[in-house]
Amino acid sequence: MQAWLDGIEALLAPVIGGINHVLWDYFLTYGLLLVGLYFTVRLRLLQVRRFPHMLHVIGRGTDGDSSGISPFQALCTSLASRVGTGNLAGVAIALSLGGPGALFWMWCTAVLGMATAYAESALAQLYKVRDEKGQYRGGPSYYMTRGLKMPWMGVAFALCLLLTYGLVFSSVHANAMAQSLRSAFGFSQFQIATGLVLLTGIIIFGGLRTIARFAEWVVPFMSLGYLGLAAWVVLTHLPQVPDVLTLIVRSAFGLDAAAGGVLGGLAVAMLQGVKRGLYSNEAGMGSAPNVAAAATPVPHHPSSQGLVQSLGVFIDTLLICSATGFVILLSGVLGQAGDGVQITQNAMTAFFPVWGTYFVAIALFFFAFTTIIGNYSYAESNLLYLGGGAKSLFVLRVAALLVIVWGVYSKVELVWNAADAAMALMASINLVAIVMLSGVVVKLTRDYDRQLDEGKSPEFHISQYPELGDGVDHEIWKERVKPDA
Repeated sequence: MQAWLDGIEALLAPVIGGINHVLWDYFLTYGLLLVGLYFTVRLRLLQVRRFPHMLHVIGRGTDGDSSGISPFQALCTSLASRVGTGNLAGVAIALSLGGPGALFWMWCTAVLGMATAYAESALAQLYKVRDEKGQYRGGPSYYMTRGLKMPWMGVAFALCLLLTYGLVFSSVHANAMAQSLRSAFGFSQFQIATGLVLLTGIIIFGGLRTIARFAEWVVPFMSLGYLGLAAWVVLTHLPQVPDVLTLIVRSAFGLDAAAGGVLGGLAVAMLQGVKRGLYSNEAGMGSAPNVAAAATPVPHHPSSQGLVQSLGVFIDTLLICSATGFVILLSGVLGQAGDGVQITQNAMTAFFPVWGTYFVAIALFFFAFTTIIGNYSYAESNLLYLGGGAKSLFVLRVAALLVIVWGVYSKVELVWNAADAAMALMASINLVAIVMLSGVVVKLTRDYDRQLDEGKSPEFHISQYPELGDGVDHEIWKERVKPDA
């Protein structure tokens, strides 16, 4: 049997590796950047000119209703998925392989990705529906089916997401947590697996609202704690910060490349920065829109939730990834042997000799655990899109717990590489869909901008846009009767 399995793996490995090479190293790396640039231009630098308004919107959106979670809960749930091992291990790997300049290209990726994140989440809001319990559901599968009238595309996307976010990636994060917790605290695999299953089961069996409430409390706590510690490192080493910034910029353009010349150094830094940035902030992947659609937007307009999720990309990459990058570069540990987590642990230990390793282990636990929870919420929405009911949800939840146990005990590279290929395919489908629906995104944005410029709190009324047809739920987006009417 083992020989048969080894033969299958040997046969599939080069095929899956080839798919990943083409999709990740070429199509997605540059396609996501081009799509981000496309929306940045078409939306007239929305992510820059409306950045103060993003903060205003998230400040208002702290209350949900009987149909949806609050915008703040939606932001925290999407951050739960975005802020994960990539913010600790991924940044370290990018700096190791691409040099300090990789951080610069991560910033560029985030700025452009904010426009993409806005577009996909605004579309998810527009084409959302109510499920049998009256709860909002939506995401790329829904706007592919209802907006593009291409249900086959929605089904393909949903299946890819179920495989990756619903199952395999949970094992990836569980494996990372297990290694870190065993190294720092000496916990056994059984203890880690048991604890993760119990904690995860309590949350995911409570449904989307329980997940949102959990994220609302835990994500701000873990993010602010991590940023606060990194800020202390930066403030206590301010004289070194200008040199670090100079190093980042010079390395980004190959000016400090030890080998490969200027173009070679630039290409390596760009490739690593873009890949790790996209993997971390997920802009354009089609993941965050699944929870963005579940929110009751404040103000009542699809664009407002698009702005909230755009802010999520800023927080993930320009704040949290940058925090990791600066800690590593200021510590001087870059270039030492070790994987991503070890490099970050070494950096923290350089500043906090007694408890730096423990802090990174705890941070990785929170980052990875919340990612598992956030990823499950995406999978649940897509299972419902495919027609799953209560029994199917129960099976998904049990399967999600089982792959956590498998991830703690195992490390099967072929399965993880297959999941990477499925995620790349999922993201490719989503990119095509949002570009095809870009005219709708522009229409929503102009409507929102016009009302803001008129001093109004924007509201979207589908009756003013009959050309959008029956793909939009008219009951959700009808003109609301004012209390004094």
